[in-house]
Amino acid sequence: MTINDVINTDQQIESESKREFRISVRSLWKVFGSEPDLVKEPEHILKSKSEIQDELGLVVALRDVDFDVYEGETFVVMGLSGSGKSTLVRCLIRLIEPSSGEIYVDDEDIINLNDKGLTTLRRKKTAMVFQHFGLLPNRTIIDNVAFGLEIQGVGEEERHNKAREMLELVGLTGWGNAFSYELSGGMQQRVGLARALAVDPEILLMDEPFSALDPLIRREMQSQLLELQSKLNKTIVFITHDLDEALILGERIAIMRDGEIVQIGSPQEIVDNPSDSYVEDFIKGISKTRVLGASTIMTPVLAVASEGQSPTEVLSMLEKADQDYAFVLNSSKNVLGVLDRNDMSTAVDNGETSIQTHIISDSPTYCIALENTTIDDLLPLSAVTDCPIAVLNEQSALIGVVTRTTLLSTLAENQSTSSNEN
Repeated sequence: MTINDVINTDQQIESESKREFRISVRSLWKVFGSEPDLVKEPEHILKSKSEIQDELGLVVALRDVDFDVYEGETFVVMGLSGSGKSTLVRCLIRLIEPSSGEIYVDDEDIINLNDKGLTTLRRKKTAMVFQHFGLLPNRTIIDNVAFGLEIQGVGEEERHNKAREMLELVGLTGWGNAFSYELSGGMQQRVGLARALAVDPEILLMDEPFSALDPLIRREMQSQLLELQSKLNKTIVFITHDLDEALILGERIAIMRDGEIVQIGSPQEIVDNPSDSYVEDFIKGISKTRVLGASTIMTPVLAVASEGQSPTEVLSMLEKADQDYAFVLNSSKNVLGVLDRNDMSTAVDNGETSIQTHIISDSPTYCIALENTTIDDLLPLSAVTDCPIAVLNEQSALIGVVTRTTLLSTLAENQSTSSNEN
């Protein structure tokens, strides 16, 4: 592990420690059958899902599941058919009753909620978007969107105003008086999303909502969800069987197999460090360069100047470091731009005492990226400048640089790896 890895890990831990959990799941089991507790007996606890089904006639849908979801996070649960992901999301609001375990929503175990409390949870705190749109064919689109508010007892004018606002948010302004059969599949799913958002839920549960859509429409819906999430900052649990979709949408991803979570991590962690051969099989064919961030290939900054230094001091530093560019920091350690070695040489020859007029703060010479900017997205930046790309953290502090040489080497290595896998 390099010093940059240590710094990035510490920053991630510090960032996550400031966030609060909205959902916490502990030791969650769902076993279908007449005597579900049998699977926990010492003689059965280590048996596989298929062995338990053959010997006991029980189906283990969820096995000892633990995870947390942060406030405002898009948490993606991914797995193949039968992995337990849809059962899991339904257990979160007890559409399916768990066999055992704890499900905390804002520190309240919903397993203990009575009917009234469960109704409040489903109507006001959470909303669900399903794969099949579930629109009411005898109602107009505006009444479909307003349906949850109607159930809450909200008056017609108020709920219709809210519904129009949500239709505008999902790009369906003017479609309020239409019926579902007049809309395409993608438009119907937008209505389903608008209906869920109309009740202003704090938590949004999405069970493979885009899987029935054509690929082009699916990508459009993914982009729209990302845009909406940037505005609304909801806590989202998103279910999918598609790794590409998980990598696009997920802040963190949980991969399931036979009712168990086998790995939880950021897209970068999943792709860069698969936990076992099962996860490795999932990520085969995925280009690491479109997932891994700038922080994974950045190198230390070798030439850093302060805004109060003279051209002579900066030039001397550049010559000793054998660098063509120096990054300039202000007193708060934020990056102001870069200084070109040739410019510094000219300034020294002219007897200048200040570097201020020589700080380059615009592209194409000076380019910046965040630590999670993908390697693919660094390419167009590197193509227009010889200056290393400055990598900044969430606090806009300079944490490293990406040089063109490093970038090209990474791309070549990734291409070689992909060729060998094929």
